[in-house]
Amino acid sequence: MRLHHLALRTRDVPRLRAFYADVLGLPGERASDASVWLRTGGAIVMIEAAGPDEPAVPPGSLELVAFAIDEDEKPAWRARLAARGVVLEAETAFTLYFRDPDGRRVGVSHYPLPPLPERRVDF
Repeated sequence: MRLHHLALRTRDVPRLRAFYADVLGLPGERASDASVWLRTGGAIVMIEAAGPDEPAVPPGSLELVAFAIDEDEKPAWRARLAARGVVLEAETAFTLYFRDPDGRRVGVSHYPLPPLPERRVDF
């Protein structure tokens, strides 16, 4: 199984689109008044208009959306984020952590993932 899409709900679609498209560089796929679809690898990041009764991202949430980068790209990402006014919240040997405009925790990471065995899940 692989990731098909990730839906990020927001009260400000243009602002969040600007962050993921312009700051992070995700290319556009589709757009309407209520949503924008951006591509990342083989998956789609959907930025969708949140309804008035939907809760906001909890302040300080440690949930994470992490994008894969190559190890040699990390210094360039640090500089790119700083040049765009994005404050690093934390950094490890593998990952830079920061927040999107809605307060979601985002990372760019080159953590070396070991291959996972194929497992069948019966429901």
